Amino acid sequence: MRVFVAGGTGHSGSYIIPELIAAGHEVTGLARSDGSAAALSALGAKVHRGDLQDLDGLKQAAADSDGVVHVGHRQDLLPSGGMDAVAAAELPIMHAYGAALAGTGKPLVVAGSIGSPGNLGRPVTEDDPALPAGEEHRGTLRARNVVESAVVDLAEQGVRSSVVRLANIAHGTSDRAGFLPMLIALAKDKGFVGYPGDGANLWNAVHVHDAAILFRMALEKGAAGRYWHAVEDGGIRFRDIAEAIASRLGLPAVSVPNDELMTPGYFGFLTNIVTQSYPASNLLTRRILGWEPAQPGLLANLDNGNYFPAG
Repeated sequence: MRVFVAGGTGHSGSYIIPELIAAGHEVTGLARSDGSAAALSALGAKVHRGDLQDLDGLKQAAADSDGVVHVGHRQDLLPSGGMDAVAAAELPIMHAYGAALAGTGKPLVVAGSIGSPGNLGRPVTEDDPALPAGEEHRGTLRARNVVESAVVDLAEQGVRSSVVRLANIAHGTSDRAGFLPMLIALAKDKGFVGYPGDGANLWNAVHVHDAAILFRMALEKGAAGRYWHAVEDGGIRFRDIAEAIASRLGLPAVSVPNDELMTPGYFGFLTNIVTQSYPASNLLTRRILGWEPAQPGLLANLDNGNYFPAG
């Protein structure tokens, strides 16, 4: 299969491309710079020069392929518009892919996020919408939901579209700007590792290598209009994550009271995220696609040399 990948030099993309090539697929990656082009070539992919703003170019690249994997984001919009702007910029990209692939039955696999708080009284499943119905949500989550819904709705236009919801923490040796590096940097700056309240709120995680395998499986055999959960650890207490980081840094793990959480408190702008609970299930993903995570879990993988390098 000839596969076009957008975001192929990022954290997850740099695992997805080798996974696809090892399975016998021919991969072309989107590159907006000479550095990105070189990185794609080093991974074994062909290069399509362009960027996420070139909708006509993306449409043509999708039309020329047998399938598309999209894990790219407009990170340049973060400073001015935050995640709302990043998510909003993805919608016309999905429409461009839809125009190129409509009626072909070709696969389109897009990265999503578990994202919504696990306040359903049970873990979030693949059959749940991105946001629980009937609740009030912040704009970022609404924008994210619109994008994911647009992808799934393309199934009605003859696209074998699906969304791989990535866990809150996708850990691995290429993780440079994810949630774990942020927590570690914050702890080093503050002199202790904080957790909100009793730290019993649950977070989900996946090894990025296992996530890459799921993207390949969704591309090869995933049904149209489905959500898949790239989740290995379905619910780890935030306190356990904090204590694991603390043990490696030689710092104390400390409960942060509610009145000290907000800006300019310990977590600052992360407060609304770290205080939520995100339990998630991967049962349907495993049952339908046969995906079985095989890499180390989050707490064990903290010792991979990336998060706490020797010396």
